[in-house]
Amino acid sequence: MMQNHKYRVGQRVNFTGPVRNNSPSGEYEILRVLPSNGGELLYRIKSKHETYERVVAEDQLSSRGAAGFLSN
Repeated sequence: MMQNHKYRVGQRVNFTGPVRNNSPSGEYEILRVLPSNGGELLYRIKSKHETYERVVAEDQLSSRGAAGFLSN
């Protein structure tokens, strides 16, 4: 059975996965919904406090709000 992604592009979420190298906690924005990887739903996210993006699994995210913060 095909699973649907819980979050959408532009949505703000909390990253709850393993945090390494003093990664900022708090708000991240969903930049892209990625194809599943062996049943695992993936997303590309970004914190406004970092210069790079992360690829994370859906179970590493929790809801925060609906509006984006990185768009102009």
